[in-house]
Amino acid sequence: MADEKVETFRYLNKRVFVNNVDTYASKYVAKFLHSCVVGASLSDDTELEMEEEENKLSPHDEPAKVKGTFQIVGTLADKTGEKSSFTTEEYRHLKREELLQHLIECDVIIYNITECADQIEEATWAVTALHDKLNSFPSPKMFILISTIMTWAMSKPSDPDDPMIPLTEENYRRRRPHPNFKDHISLEKLVVKLGKTKTSQFSTYVVASGLQYGMGEHVFHYFFKTAWSGMVPRLPVFGDGANIIPTIHINDLAGVVQNVIDQKPNLHYLLATDDSKNTLEDIIWAIAVALGPGKTQNVSKEDTFLTQELTQTDIDSLFVNLRFEAAFLKDNFNIHWVSETGIVENIQQVVEEFRHTRGLLPIRIFIHGPPAVGKSTIADKLCKHYRLHHVKLKETITETLDHLESVVRMGGGEKGGEDFSGAQEFLETLKENMEQNGGQLEDLYVTRIIRDKLMSKPCSNQGYILDGFPKTYEQAKDLFYAEEDGDDSDPDSKKIIPEFVISLDASNELLKERVLNLPESLVEGTSYSQERFLRRLNRFRASNVEDETVLNFFDELEIHPEHIEITSSDDAEYLLVTEKVIQIVGKPRNYGPSTEELEAEERRQADCRLRLQAAEKAEAEHKEAMEAEQRAARWEQWSQRLEEVKSLEKELLEAQSVLIREYLMTSVMPVLAQGLIECCRIRPDDPVDFLAEFLFKSSPQFE
Repeated sequence: MADEKVETFRYLNKRVFVNNVDTYASKYVAKFLHSCVVGASLSDDTELEMEEEENKLSPHDEPAKVKGTFQIVGTLADKTGEKSSFTTEEYRHLKREELLQHLIECDVIIYNITECADQIEEATWAVTALHDKLNSFPSPKMFILISTIMTWAMSKPSDPDDPMIPLTEENYRRRRPHPNFKDHISLEKLVVKLGKTKTSQFSTYVVASGLQYGMGEHVFHYFFKTAWSGMVPRLPVFGDGANIIPTIHINDLAGVVQNVIDQKPNLHYLLATDDSKNTLEDIIWAIAVALGPGKTQNVSKEDTFLTQELTQTDIDSLFVNLRFEAAFLKDNFNIHWVSETGIVENIQQVVEEFRHTRGLLPIRIFIHGPPAVGKSTIADKLCKHYRLHHVKLKETITETLDHLESVVRMGGGEKGGEDFSGAQEFLETLKENMEQNGGQLEDLYVTRIIRDKLMSKPCSNQGYILDGFPKTYEQAKDLFYAEEDGDDSDPDSKKIIPEFVISLDASNELLKERVLNLPESLVEGTSYSQERFLRRLNRFRASNVEDETVLNFFDELEIHPEHIEITSSDDAEYLLVTEKVIQIVGKPRNYGPSTEELEAEERRQADCRLRLQAAEKAEAEHKEAMEAEQRAARWEQWSQRLEEVKSLEKELLEAQSVLIREYLMTSVMPVLAQGLIECCRIRPDDPVDFLAEFLFKSSPQFE
């Protein structure tokens, strides 16, 4: 044990504050730093000096090894969001005094003002408050302001005689901001000024960032989303598109920040842009070709303001026209560039980042099954649910022929247009083949047409549901593989191979019953006529009992089919089957409804609510009227019965009064009259007592 060498480590962690750590730029800068080791961007010479210093500091025979990490803390723009995986602490609803205490606990404070203008006021307060406390800092601190090249937007060329000479950091004192970015430049000047007081305790830096791209996009997101969704036939270029836009990949910007923290450069104002000199038209053209329709069109600047997805800051940024050269970065920083040559040169990589970051992965489904099993109906429902493209054999062939004829009529020739001679030649070949085969195409051409459809931008972006083709093992092999060279398959084939294979099946009796129950108007002239349907069904059964079937082909690729047996005709709308497929496929992988669709849905729901409220009100009024009518009828009935009861009571009383009168006249009144006469004759001392006793003695019941 005594001979073993024990490695000792001295951890120099840095606590880094990032404002609005859940917004685009701040989030990816924070994530990048979280994955880095402190000092990782230092050059070899600087690392050597650091190791020598460590040898002096360490009392052991073996020098202590430094393994520092960046611990990220920060505030949130969304006060209700969930905690990020790359942050140590997140702060919500802080008062200024509490925030200042957290800032003082950090080694590096990063404020990003490229996205939220309301952060300018907070950043101004933060750098001022920290500067006031610099004499009480327990350790030196660094303040980094991530600003925008829009503070240079109105700057004149460094050489008026040669506007092609780019601007550099040396020109930063001559920079002039866009009118909407004057607060940004005021903060930049303040940050640089406050960093000159006591550099050993409080150093400050301004990083003027080009328009950021990558990792899901921010300023350019509108163009990426429009191209991906296929909402327009041509991607819009606002204005003439000739303005040069300085840009930088968001991870390269994070690399610049990392180098500033590690190296503490003497220059306190830095430009962060890549080497590209791309125009707006160049960028949008590259997006259109890589992700969208492959065509662009110029629209007026005024139309920009009609685009709801673009903010005023976005619009101002898209019209900037500047040439930059970030000379200091090139000469002094050790940046592992993600996109040094710019977005146009690296568009395929940026597109892949866009898709994966936003979860826009295509869903590719192949539905297999006998005729009349419900493939097309289920496919239509799935297409609506997942926003996929339904690829049908006949429709795709017709669409291809129409498109080729359109290209031939147009004559090609436009930017992004198709090859006229190639389209004409292919169209003639297809027509000739159809004439030779009685209106049908050979498998060779069908495969090419379906393959081109699956490789089209809409199917590549959103995905597809393939229905009705391929029908055989050979067709599947030809469709998903190009010409074979040994065992190597075409790389493009991997991009179109289905991810899910759904095999539907039902008994022949059930399928025949379904076809027999179809309306005559739907059956006439289609493949569902009795003779043609039975022929198709027998052909399907025969082709799926062989050793090499379509399902076997996918099994060999380890794409195992999901078998769903349909045993009843009760589910006429195929809702249960569709739900089973949705459970197999999972959640959609797209943006969901667009803004216009959401607004239309809201209007539809509002109309439904109004109609429902009107119906409920009418129902309530009808119910109230019915109840009032019933109350009136019941009151009338009760009044009538009351009158009848009163009449019966009166008659009864009258009948009873006759008997009483008769009894009084015959039995009581004579005795009473006789008693009164006797009372008058005798004149007793107590007439009442006398009369009572007389009536008692003379009562008829005692006689």
